Formats: sequence, structure tokens, C-alpha cells
Amino acid sequence: MVEKHTLQLQRIYGVQGTNGTITFQDEKICHCIELPWRNNITQISCIPAGKYRLEKRKFKKHGEQIAIPAVIGREAILIHAANNALKELQGCIAPVTYLSGEGKGVESKKALDKLKSLVYSLWDMEAEVYLLIK
Repeated sequence: MVEKHTLQLQRIYGVQGTNGTITFQDEKICHCIELPWRNNITQISCIPAGKYRLEKRKFKKHGEQIAIPAVIGREAILIHAANNALKELQGCIAPVTYLSGEGKGVESKKALDKLKSLVYSLWDMEAEVYLLIK
């Protein structure tokens, strides 16, 4: 039997961006930033709240990343490093160590490494990993 694990993303929506906190088993892993909610419009909106299965994908621009493949009306949604949602994201989620404003954070690479370490270790155990966005 394949074990299933779910990370939780609790969001706070803002005009300049969406901030959130990702937890796993009630432990904070990192904060994250996304674009503001703009009705799921490609490249200018964060993705809708819901439960998504995470997958490992390789992309030219970002290399091997955690992907969120089953977003309705969207494609190539990733979890990758960025510190400013409006300047660096097109619908993806960027882990950050600290939040510094709406859609802004610092030390994204460090937060991404921490999140990837967790998710990859679960995948190494043949687990299915999900992200529940609230």
C-alpha cells in the first residue's frame, strides 16, 4: 500500500501578492509567496485552493523541481525559488524563509532546499505527496 502524505498551505490573500505558511504534520516547514488571486488567469494569478498531488519534474529554466501538474486550466506550475511574486512568478509557488511584505520574502533558495528535502525523502519512501491549499 502506498502511503499518502499531505502538506498544508494556509494562505493570506493581498493586493500585491499572496503569503502563506507550509506545514507538515503541524510543523512549520517554510513560508511561501505567490501572485495575488486573479481568478486563476494564467501567468497573473495564484492557483485555486484545493488538494494537489505533487510530482517531480525537470524543466529547462529551473532544473528538477516539485511540480503541481493537475491544476485546472494551467500547466507547468512549480514550486521554485523566488523572492518577489510580481517580478519572478507566473503562477508558481515560491518557498521563502521569512516574509517581508505582500508577495515578498527572503532566503527563498534556503526555504526551497528545506521543502525539497522533506518532499524528496517522502518520495524516496515510495509515498504519494499532496499539497492542500486553504
